[in-house]
Amino acid sequence: MTDAVVAALWRHPVKGFTPEPLAEAGLRAGGWFPGDRMYAVEDGPTGFDPAAPTQLPKTRFTVLMRDPSLARVRTRWDEASDVMTVEADGHPDLAVRLSDPDERIRFDAWLTDFLGDAVDGPLRTIPAGDRHRFMDSRNGFASILNLASVRDLEARIGRPLDPRRFRANIWVEGLEPWVENGWSGRDIVVGEVALKGVKPITRCAATHANPETGERDIDVCASLFEHYGHVLCGLYVSIETGGRIAVGDPLEIRP
Repeated sequence: MTDAVVAALWRHPVKGFTPEPLAEAGLRAGGWFPGDRMYAVEDGPTGFDPAAPTQLPKTRFTVLMRDPSLARVRTRWDEASDVMTVEADGHPDLAVRLSDPDERIRFDAWLTDFLGDAVDGPLRTIPAGDRHRFMDSRNGFASILNLASVRDLEARIGRPLDPRRFRANIWVEGLEPWVENGWSGRDIVVGEVALKGVKPITRCAATHANPETGERDIDVCASLFEHYGHVLCGLYVSIETGGRIAVGDPLEIRP
């Protein structure tokens, strides 16, 4: 047993773009965190086929690891209308229906103008389809972030760290720092949902980008290795039993 609770829930409808907070979510056994990484923007043709999906490296897409300025793009997806609004200083606002290929082309053109020479292109927003999500893990279908671990790293480097840098779905309070690194294969119960630890998350340069400014202002990977001898932060999980999960729900680690 732990005294841990869910502190926040987040989805990322388009890979690499703005995290969106949720008060609750319905998870499906064998599925993914709802509304998360349903689309990605390929930088040059990838050959991805949603009818026969294959895992692709994140470097094939416009992501924060490659293009930290993406953090300056503010996106918001309205689930009921399927409309994503897009804003960035110095650029016209945009609203597109993500399920409409013609409207996605408008977003591709907007983003091409925003990124300029930072991309190889052509850019194309592609859907994951019903059998895939654009996660960085083949088996991790959702992710947990232990906020105590973030604060421990924060204290060691002497600088604030926005947890949004780590782009996790389920933020948890009430744990000891870094205990999640030992949860591979463990059963985790959150609210009505049964999860299973898959593996700790290996971090990349995406975490170096400030979520507000889009600047690489902290070398998180080097700091992790310097202070802990690893570059891990967070945990991939699979969804074993579906149900509702909400902010404030308890989290329990089963023996």
